[in-house]
Amino acid sequence: MSRVFAYCRVSTADQTTDNQVQEISGAGFAVETHRIICETVSGSVAAMERTAFSKLADRLEKGDVLVVTKLDRLGRNAMDVRATVERLAASGVRVHCLALGGVDLCSPAGKMTMGVIAAVAEFERDLLIERTQSGLKRAKEQGKVLGRPSKLTASQQADIVAKRAEGMTLGALAKTYGVDRSMIQRATRRVLSR
Repeated sequence: MSRVFAYCRVSTADQTTDNQVQEISGAGFAVETHRIICETVSGSVAAMERTAFSKLADRLEKGDVLVVTKLDRLGRNAMDVRATVERLAASGVRVHCLALGGVDLCSPAGKMTMGVIAAVAEFERDLLIERTQSGLKRAKEQGKVLGRPSKLTASQQADIVAKRAEGMTLGALAKTYGVDRSMIQRATRRVLSR
C-alpha cells in the first residue's frame, strides 16, 4: 500500500503552511500528520539542499506519493524542479501537483508538462540574458562605467604603479592603501592597459 506525503513550503517565518495543508486535504489526499513536511526556506534554494526536503527524500520509498499544492513549492528554478522530480521518479515515487490538475509529474502527461515548463523557463532565462547583455552594451556605448566603483582613486592607482616600479611589494602596498593584494594587482593592470 502506498504512503502519501505532503510537502508544504513557505519562504518567510511570518507565513504559514496551513492553507497548503488544507488544500491538499480538500483535494482528497488523506495525509497522516507525521507525513506532512513543512519547511520555511526560499524557493531559490535547491530542493535537495533544504534540510526538511532532503530528509523527506530519504524517507520516500517505491510506490509512495508526494503531493505539493504548486510546482513552485518544489522550487523556483525549473531545472532544479525537473531534476528533483526525475530523481523521485527514478526511486518509484509519484509526485502530484494540485495546481496542474493533480497531474502525476512522473506520468507521461506529467513528463510532457515538465518538459514544457522547462522549455519555457529556459526561453525566459535566455531572453533575460539577451536583454541584460543588450542593456550593458547600450550603457557602455553611452560611456557609463560598469561594475562597482574602485576602492582606489585614479591618482592612487598611478602611485601604486610608480611604487611597484621602484620595487615596493604587493603586501606593503596593500597594507598602505588598506586593500588586499589582488586589488593592487588589478589596479596595476588597469593603469598599464590604458
